[in-house]
Amino acid sequence: MSDEVVIGPASELTPGMVIGAGRYVVGNASGELFALTRHCRHLYADLANGSIDEDGCLVCPWHGSKYDVGTGRMVRGPQGLFAKIPGLGTAYKALTVVWPLGKGRVVERNGTLYLE
Repeated sequence: MSDEVVIGPASELTPGMVIGAGRYVVGNASGELFALTRHCRHLYADLANGSIDEDGCLVCPWHGSKYDVGTGRMVRGPQGLFAKIPGLGTAYKALTVVWPLGKGRVVERNGTLYLE
């Protein structure tokens, strides 16, 4: 399986953790493992530097956009100064309904996680 990326030991990807794996961000949202394409739709921030919030969403480290880890869709647009631009948050959310973050598949074999 040459297209696989080794993520690492399953025991090390603990709940709330987010890491980069090739062109994907991989994380653990309360036990749900996910892989989404790595860059925010807003200003291309590296989501591997992001976090998981109390709702189980992936949060962009630059301006706080939130992504549903199951669908890759933006559920909250940019925050801070960018939130003050009328329609910007709504426009980006609409964009990600049509063009959500891409999804990968995380699998575990013999205690090791792989990205397919």
